[in-house]
Amino acid sequence: MVKIIYEIVPHDGGWAYRLGGAYSEAFPTHDQALEAARIVMQEQQVGDEPVTISYQDESGRWREEYSDGGDRPEVEIVDTFADEGRPQA
Repeated sequence: MVKIIYEIVPHDGGWAYRLGGAYSEAFPTHDQALEAARIVMQEQQVGDEPVTISYQDESGRWREEYSDGGDRPEVEIVDTFADEGRPQA
């Protein structure tokens, strides 16, 4: 099973979630970025119709695979900045 890890990180003067080297849009607050990542995480769990997919692998080859629409990835959010993103009392 594929595992996807979204990270909550400071980005572009605000906060974002990151997958690999790709960042989401910047959010003004840590909590907004975390909530957006949670929404994306939930959307990753929604199944789809069976389909044949084409994609290019790391070596540049085109591949085709059958997806039954129910093989959803495991998704995790890593938030090492949790305390930094919240106002101090």
